[in-house]
Amino acid sequence: MSKKIHDFNDIIRKLRKKIFGKGPERIHTVFVQNMAISTLYGNLTPAEQFIARTTEGKETVHRARTKLIQNLYASSLPEGLEDLLGVKLNYLFSDIKVEEDIAVSVFLFEANIQ
Repeated sequence: MSKKIHDFNDIIRKLRKKIFGKGPERIHTVFVQNMAISTLYGNLTPAEQFIARTTEGKETVHRARTKLIQNLYASSLPEGLEDLLGVKLNYLFSDIKVEEDIAVSVFLFEANIQ
């Protein structure tokens, strides 16, 4: 299972690097029944960190980070994600705590992850 988690994290890291120009520095993922729960640390680019120095900037970064990821997964799944786990992804729930630079993504699959 640890290889599967490693490969899953690699898919997430590469996708976020491609989208935002920087992938998370560290990802911790657990599989629980039909969910993959990922905690992502060190997500923000230097530009996002600069923008987030104000309340309005934090809101802008938060909105961009959460909506962009959710829209991307809704329109086009990362290559190899479902093949790796052998199950269809139904939903992605994602949020980020900008001040601490920690994000959480909950992937909800059609069936339990083996």
